[in-house]
Amino acid sequence: MTGRIVLTAAEMRAAEEAAITAGTPVGTLMERAGIGAAEAIWRYAGPAPALVLCGPGNNGGDGYVVARELAARGVPVRVAATGEPKSDAARAARASWDGPVEDIADTRSAPLLIDALFGTGLGRPLDSALSERVCDLAGKARIRAAIDLPSGVATDDGAILSPVPDFDLTVTFQTLKPSHLLQPAARHMGRIVVADIGIAAESRLSEIVRPHLETPGPDANKFSRGLVTVIAGGMAGASALAAAAAMKAGAGAVRLQARTFVAGVPAAIIQTPGDPLARLDDSRIGALLLGPGMIADAEGRELLEAVLASGHPLVLDAGALRLVAERGAGDLKDLDRAAILTPHEGEFGDLFPDGAGGSKVERARAAASASGAVIVYKGPDTVIAAPDGRAAILAVGAHWLASAGTGDVLAGTIAACRAAGRDAFEAACAGVWLHARAAELAGPALIADDLVTHLPAALIDCL
Repeated sequence: MTGRIVLTAAEMRAAEEAAITAGTPVGTLMERAGIGAAEAIWRYAGPAPALVLCGPGNNGGDGYVVARELAARGVPVRVAATGEPKSDAARAARASWDGPVEDIADTRSAPLLIDALFGTGLGRPLDSALSERVCDLAGKARIRAAIDLPSGVATDDGAILSPVPDFDLTVTFQTLKPSHLLQPAARHMGRIVVADIGIAAESRLSEIVRPHLETPGPDANKFSRGLVTVIAGGMAGASALAAAAAMKAGAGAVRLQARTFVAGVPAAIIQTPGDPLARLDDSRIGALLLGPGMIADAEGRELLEAVLASGHPLVLDAGALRLVAERGAGDLKDLDRAAILTPHEGEFGDLFPDGAGGSKVERARAAASASGAVIVYKGPDTVIAAPDGRAAILAVGAHWLASAGTGDVLAGTIAACRAAGRDAFEAACAGVWLHARAAELAGPALIADDLVTHLPAALIDCL
């Protein structure tokens, strides 16, 4: 359900210190990093003449090793630096490079630019003259590669501290860092390669990758595969999208409960016009979805209270989130099972107005802890956090998802995954991945209805 782990700058420093304490010299780690980065860059760029920009710290030391290794493969390499290395390991790496070192202010461009100026831990903007120089050299290069992180990017929150050019390749070490996946930094990374340098690392934060979903067994039936009940709001089209998405995302049965018959939904969806709160005592319900198309009025409040009291696994979206914000998200801690909340930026602020600052991951984790719910913090980078501290990031989403109804499709997709019996966090991760994959398959200029159409193909990718 989750892929490569993610470490903050402090966590990475602690992992490195642990490796050094255990007997691996920092120079050995630098050698491994430089050799791994050189291998990745060679595979990507081939023998293109290279200019390696080296900073004064250990990231610059990695750059000297990269230069040495590429030169050993026959690549024409030049090195330009901001000054002399400041650490013993970086000075040793500089000594292993037997070519000249130019001043970055005077160096000329090359077809391949390798940025090894500043990596993990940068906390302030680059000097403006240096920033302009890096952007100028990058603009004249045909291929751009960054070591660890592009210079000018903060490590933990996706912030851009200085202007950052677009890179084609970023090679980082042992684990991803949050800014490889969080916007706006993530859009500048290009392809991301993680080179193994032999450090033991653990984290409760990871990237979201393709889930493995089980095919129905010979004894499966529609209820064992998962019954999703969607409570319709005042704008029936949104509920219809969510119900159709749940059906196409693998639910065994979907029940759409509205006051009147809703046109335009697949015939396979069970409709029960009348009281939208009927049949909530059905023990077979695997997930109950409320919010798409719902209005924050007296009837909406009645629906929310009934759903919260039902005891079923819940997915709360859109209008339901506005009403949860009214009554206080902390009340969700009283539920027997963790609900799944799917706020976008504005809804998140309404739900958690007194939330702590920090990165999007930190805010999502704090919200999950405060509410007892799994938080799907939507956006160009979607962060999912559970009350137990697990968190995951989906870095790449189709920009065409910024259109009406796509959130309703996501809510229905997550509900289908929850009804299949996965825990709330895993269901949220699976649903977010399926939604993003359906968007990839739908292609440019998609609308929400297109996502529904492509969900079965996305599902097949997971079997």
